[in-house]
Amino acid sequence: MSDILNADLAVAPAATPARSLRALARLLSYPDATQREHLGELAQALRDERWLSTDRQAGLARLVSQLQHSDPYEVESDYVELFDRGRATSLHLFEHVHGDSRDRGQAMVDLIRTYEEAGLHLHPDQGGELPDYLPLVLEFVSTLEGPAARDFTSEFAHILNALYAALLKRRSLYAHIPAAVLELMAQAIEPTEVTEDEALDDAWQEPDAFGGCSSRGQQRPDVPQPIHIVRKQAAAPQRGASA
Repeated sequence: MSDILNADLAVAPAATPARSLRALARLLSYPDATQREHLGELAQALRDERWLSTDRQAGLARLVSQLQHSDPYEVESDYVELFDRGRATSLHLFEHVHGDSRDRGQAMVDLIRTYEEAGLHLHPDQGGELPDYLPLVLEFVSTLEGPAARDFTSEFAHILNALYAALLKRRSLYAHIPAAVLELMAQAIEPTEVTEDEALDDAWQEPDAFGGCSSRGQQRPDVPQPIHIVRKQAAAPQRGASA
């Protein structure tokens, strides 16, 4: 686990909280035996970088303690129930944007291109996670220069806020993870009211998937890294309509 946290830190920009982002990515991943074995190390990485507020550190510490001291079977079962049983808490960004529509496929292609232009090449036979899987996205953000990392994250901050709200609604300590990412990236923490298991692709719209941001990859600073996810604007009330 330490090798993963420290991987490529020699080239990771100092202005980006790379270790914290990677620790959060690990905490948000499936809590198998390997992850649980290294929970103390992940918590220590978050403390050492000192990018997070005292309150957020305390919340993450409670999550780590819960994962450490709960029955392993229950921890894994609760994780599946929380993240794999509804769109509102999905860890796949495009699930919130496109749902099961055909547009999701092209969005995946565009995101893979973004990764590759930055020097990150995914290997489907090594892990099998989709490119919009939030822990993987956080890994990518950890390799960007500070301003580019913040710009990139700002394009899906609304999804992080929606995820945060949905996890708060379920009284889950995992809510501290999207909130911590928002805090690290200097984004406003504004929980969005989310209806239980709402089809979020009806509330969010992506005009050109990952297609409008000028974020630049740390390994290819000359190549713009496009990402553009925006919320659909609510229709203006008709004149004379009652509030």
